[in-house]
Amino acid sequence: MKPVICFGEALIDFLHVNTQTQAPLSLPEFRQYPGGAPANAAVAVARLGGDARFAGQVGDDPFGAFLGNALNAYGVNTDTLLTHPSAKTALAFVVLDETGDRHFSFHRHETADLLIEASQISPAWLPDNGIVHMCSNTLTAKPASQCTESLARQAAERGLLVSFDVNLRHNLWPGHQIDRDRVNALVHQAHLVKFSAEELAFLANGEESAYLATCLSATCDLILVTDGPAPVRIITAQGEVSLTPPDVNAVDTTAGGDAFVGGLLFALSHFLDITPVLNSQAQLEQVVTFAAHCGARAVTRQGAFTSLPSLHDITNALTESAQSLSLLPFATTEAS
Repeated sequence: MKPVICFGEALIDFLHVNTQTQAPLSLPEFRQYPGGAPANAAVAVARLGGDARFAGQVGDDPFGAFLGNALNAYGVNTDTLLTHPSAKTALAFVVLDETGDRHFSFHRHETADLLIEASQISPAWLPDNGIVHMCSNTLTAKPASQCTESLARQAAERGLLVSFDVNLRHNLWPGHQIDRDRVNALVHQAHLVKFSAEELAFLANGEESAYLATCLSATCDLILVTDGPAPVRIITAQGEVSLTPPDVNAVDTTAGGDAFVGGLLFALSHFLDITPVLNSQAQLEQVVTFAAHCGARAVTRQGAFTSLPSLHDITNALTESAQSLSLLPFATTEAS
């Protein structure tokens, strides 16, 4: 099984869970959850029974300690989790609407995750035969963007698989203006790329067909486009197919995309070489079906880490839906 190292932000999600009335005020109540897209993905892999590792930086404060303890509690290796001596841990306040969709307010100015430097990359971040996963939220400011770009380059030079969940958050960028060129540069360095439909439309800037062709002619071997409950688009050099995810009652979509990515990385980590998987439509569809079930399960629960499913959860869900994992190496195994 390949090790999966997830790089980027670990932060606190304060999730709006209730409102108390103390006249004349209505006081929102927020519950503290561990989160951050790459951290969520690492926990997703670990919950499924994979070899999950996290690289990033938190503050030397109670929030940073809480995040490190939470990652460890879920079985994520934190040997490469760094602590900044003075910068604070990033915070995000998450308000859910009646459909379970999220609205974020970030407190992330010069926080520890953004001050991580390329010089801090160590050999432990680049395990032999590993998968390196990252998101775009470390591209929003230097020096974290330089660290992200350097890590992607070093991983590719060492022959590691580079995974990129675009995961755009406009309100994290200066002036809410995303640097398309910076994000697309990382898209073109990655072997596996996940977009939401909105992210693809934004980055393609009205030229989707040409944009996808450019991605595939660079290093992208697999492109996945998710769109909530709509079909997942699976795009490779061999063409495009779609797959409908499970129909569930979503209560909190915070970790849905990260659970999907974690399921994908966990499944692919069992293959010594993913090239045959990409060339087999049946096998690739089973990988994405597994990932889709992971994402669907996560949105039925509140929180980020706390919502992520085990392999037992997904095996049961697949059995109930009469779907087979027979072409996947872990089909006969279960994790608690």
